[in-house]
Amino acid sequence: MSGTEDEALLYQVASMYYEQDLTQEQIGEDLHFTRWKVGRLLAEARQAGIVRIQVVHPKSRMRGLEERLRDAFGLRDAVVVARGHADDEEALRARVAEAGADYLARLRPSPRLLGVSWGRTMDLLARGLNPGWTHGVHVVQINGGLSRSRRPSSAQDMASRIAHLGEGTLTVLPAPAIVEQETTRRVLERDSAVADVLTQAAEADTVLFSPGAIGADSVLVGSGYLTADDVERLARAGAVGDVAGRFIGSRGEVIDQALDDRTLGLPLEALRRSPVSVAVASGTAKHTVCAAVVSSGLCNTLITDDHTASHLLNPASCERLSRKERP
Repeated sequence: MSGTEDEALLYQVASMYYEQDLTQEQIGEDLHFTRWKVGRLLAEARQAGIVRIQVVHPKSRMRGLEERLRDAFGLRDAVVVARGHADDEEALRARVAEAGADYLARLRPSPRLLGVSWGRTMDLLARGLNPGWTHGVHVVQINGGLSRSRRPSSAQDMASRIAHLGEGTLTVLPAPAIVEQETTRRVLERDSAVADVLTQAAEADTVLFSPGAIGADSVLVGSGYLTADDVERLARAGAVGDVAGRFIGSRGEVIDQALDDRTLGLPLEALRRSPVSVAVASGTAKHTVCAAVVSSGLCNTLITDDHTASHLLNPASCERLSRKERP
């Protein structure tokens, strides 16, 4: 067997083990080798430089990607965490949310008036904060969160936790995220209980949100605001996801004006005007909405994973890689 053939075999075995997640026993069965020989070939692949093992700390940051994101999109700041080899989408969400909690606690100056949205990532971020992460913060909800389904929304609990752990106070938005009629939204916004909250939210020095992917598993579907058919219709119209309950297209524009007119919360322009607007997003499903958010100025600070960061910087290359990895 020639040297080239040796290298081809080492690459094949390494690819099966590290990229296809096959066990040594499975590789041995496929190639008619003993488990011992597969182990020896994997060791040789490392010695030959075909396999390079990198031990990544769970909280490690990819500084090079962060700098490139800041330069490419004119961001105020960026945090990029490494995706672990065994991370599934939920584990990745937890990893990025933890990075978001750490960033919020280290942010200087520390937020005094913090506007927050809600959702699964935000729940995890709130749980990742330590007691005393700051002192005297006032937290205000930036969009409605009362559930219309039997499954209660976590919006108020999440915001309350952030405020409590920050030794601060909380103002909730006592309204649903989406109402049935535009006139209902207008009436609610004229009510002082709602108007005062929205005024506070517009004055927040820091806004924190997680853009939602376009899909039937959206928290807006789970909370009873929309149906899976509604989301499918929005996707056909060009929606790539939602930001604080407002569905946007690839340029950060509102996709369905009639739906947006029934949505209660800060308008998108308020996010663009915020001194610190922090988006926390992870996973393949959020690649497109994340691109829309950073390219349209809806956030000036991004906290994400390295795969998402690479997609933002070179979407065509990442799409080719994604196609290669598909079975």
